[in-house]
Amino acid sequence: MSNPVYGKKAATSRNGENLPAALWVLMVGLILFLVWAPFQAGLFNGLVLNFEKPIFWAVFIGSLLSIAWVSAFFKKVTLEDQRDWTAVWVVLIPVTYVLALISAASHYYAMNAVLIQCLYAMVFVIGLYLLQNKRANRILETTIITVAYIIVLFGLLNWLGQGKTVSAMVGWFTGTVINGQYNQAVWVDAIGPRLASVFQYPNTYAAFLMAFFFVAIFAITRSKRWYSHVIHGFMLVPMVVSILLTLSRGGLMFLPVVFIILLLFLKPAKQVLWILYCLIAAVATLVIAKPVTDLGQQFHMGQINNPAKGWGYVLGASLVVALLAWIIQRYLAPWLEQRTDRWAAKKLASLWLPLVSVVAVVVLAFLLLGTSLKNALPGNIGDRLENINLQQHSLLERLTFYKDAVKVIKDYPVIGAGGGAWASFYEKYQNNPYTSRQAHSFIMQYLVEVGVLGFIVLVAFLAFIFYKYIRGYIRSDETKRNDYFVYFIIVLSILIHSLMDFNMSYVFIGMLVFLGLSGMAAAMDTKPVKRFAWKSSGFRTVYSAVLVVGALVLIFTSIRYIQANNAIEKGRSIMATSSDFQEIQAPFADALKKRSNHPDAVLNYNLLLQAAYEQSQEEAFYNQDLKLLTDALKQDAYNKNMYNQLIALYQLKGEADKAYNVLKDNAGRYTYDQDWYERLIVQSFELGYQALGSQAVDQKDKYFATGLQAYDHVVRGVEHLKNLPKGQFQGNPFAVTPAMALNAGKMQFMMNKPAEAAEIFKQGISQDLNDPTNREIARWYLAALQKTGSTDQAVYDQLLQLDPQEKDSITQLAELNF
Repeated sequence: MSNPVYGKKAATSRNGENLPAALWVLMVGLILFLVWAPFQAGLFNGLVLNFEKPIFWAVFIGSLLSIAWVSAFFKKVTLEDQRDWTAVWVVLIPVTYVLALISAASHYYAMNAVLIQCLYAMVFVIGLYLLQNKRANRILETTIITVAYIIVLFGLLNWLGQGKTVSAMVGWFTGTVINGQYNQAVWVDAIGPRLASVFQYPNTYAAFLMAFFFVAIFAITRSKRWYSHVIHGFMLVPMVVSILLTLSRGGLMFLPVVFIILLLFLKPAKQVLWILYCLIAAVATLVIAKPVTDLGQQFHMGQINNPAKGWGYVLGASLVVALLAWIIQRYLAPWLEQRTDRWAAKKLASLWLPLVSVVAVVVLAFLLLGTSLKNALPGNIGDRLENINLQQHSLLERLTFYKDAVKVIKDYPVIGAGGGAWASFYEKYQNNPYTSRQAHSFIMQYLVEVGVLGFIVLVAFLAFIFYKYIRGYIRSDETKRNDYFVYFIIVLSILIHSLMDFNMSYVFIGMLVFLGLSGMAAAMDTKPVKRFAWKSSGFRTVYSAVLVVGALVLIFTSIRYIQANNAIEKGRSIMATSSDFQEIQAPFADALKKRSNHPDAVLNYNLLLQAAYEQSQEEAFYNQDLKLLTDALKQDAYNKNMYNQLIALYQLKGEADKAYNVLKDNAGRYTYDQDWYERLIVQSFELGYQALGSQAVDQKDKYFATGLQAYDHVVRGVEHLKNLPKGQFQGNPFAVTPAMALNAGKMQFMMNKPAEAAEIFKQGISQDLNDPTNREIARWYLAALQKTGSTDQAVYDQLLQLDPQEKDSITQLAELNF
């Protein structure tokens, strides 16, 4: 039977200090995995080919580690207490993703998500048993913190001009280094350079920094060793500086929230120390923030060549804080413990400082947002703070994403629409023409992907672990509390920040969360589950067999997926240098054998087949390409690129009616795609005009009705966009284009509705009548008015001034009857 960690003596089988050889193999493998993973762009599930292969390698490595875990822990696997049941419950999380394959918007994305969730489950199970060993726990905790500090220093080295040097150090094991530089370690966008380190996304890096800033403070206050005080104290300034350099408003907003929550778990003496270290780190950072920020910005904007002197500021401030940390822990901390003993013994003693901190945070926020105090910060940081308000475009856009996600959830309420569903069909549900393949909220994206059922499974899992951990934490002594609190800090920090961002789309971040959850579960004050207990030998065999078989399936699958990606990359390379059809075809065909209907393989192979058909006009190429696209769309029904290629294929063969059907049938999937609706309106007019010429009145009416409905949709959309909140950006262009107005107006004109036609043409009138389309709109506009017995003298004079012969053209049009 498993024994609790808190409150009772732990079993030597689980917490003994000796690590057998099999366990050492597992430990070393996991450590190397944690070092490798963040430098693969944090294993970002970016839903594009470039990000996929490292994720598949991660699944492969995780599967090998899972088999190693079975070898190391086979005899210790039981199902006798509540902690053991978490190892069963976590398996249900990938199962919900498997169920979501039934209604998946994209089978391709959904399968990737299944693999990722299996990796998380394996990481949790490995951590659950491994971290119950005290020595293994210390080693893994040290590894995680060390990796975090390396990531922080890596980011600052990139900021202060040593990017090529550190990129060369990691370039041999990551494809994220391009032309000698780690790609997008520093973002440069409209608001200037922003630090992103290994993640290529500043907001997720801010969440990561927030978590490990609190881990560092905890490590200082927990340790009795002077060198630990110095090391962790030294890293405080680099992390606070890095948080500021991300320019992440979300990071700055959530940091005090997480800080106050964490204070509730500390004794008054520790609370005072945490507040003191935050203040010291903040003051030291503010002293050096401006020169460090300015030097990095000037370097990345190409204004200076070497910002390395910024290291003098960072190192100087860090050494001062490290020295203060040693002094405080050596002299002040013991004194505080003694002075607050009586206070700590009182009921609710730990509530007072958090409440005071809430007031202090509110006052500080007011000073930074409402006074000139923000001028003490570097210019762009102060500007970002100044823009924090409820009408700020970033917040309004996120709220829009969440409202649109609710629309999806209503359509797929129970099992969801599969992994990657938001990226697949957010355009169908969007309120305005934004571009965002992430829902910017872990909760909303999770609900979209696996529905209410999957969400309940996850929330029950999280709630049980949090409840048991916190309950055990409250009942345990100080020593036991310190053993696993690092994992609680990491999980809490990342999940809270993920409420309004897509941090969990980074598989490395997800691994940290599930490893943290396993640490919390390993620390639980567990109880025997007699009613559901299963004899150890039976459960051991079944559970281990399931894990081994699952790991072998994942190994085979990940290898196949990696081979498919390699084949696509090979095919693209050959396509750029060769014109031999068979040579180019081979790798794409091989990729589709390894993974059928892979979107990138399909699209690249399609380009080859279309080119072959265009050159040879051989029907075999057309039929092969048509089957390729239509089969792929059965599995990926919202892939706009495939629809566009299918339209191009139909048009290449002269099958305009089939191209029209694709545009018409799928218009509802791309609500604010201006180009899609323009093509639909143009195609509707052209086909209707042909039907008119052949006296097929019913066909003409059908095509014209479709075109005019599409035009009305655009008009309504434009009116809707006028009502967006003042601070919210519209996103992509969406308006009545000249081509829309011209063709829609012609359709009304040819349906003998000149007044309606004139209104449409009027929407497309432009001052620049030198443009042929604009001039044609003006001509038809004046002809429609003439049919109704009126005119627009200003437009008429302007048109005739350019070409007097337009008078006859207008008259000829006005005399037409349909």
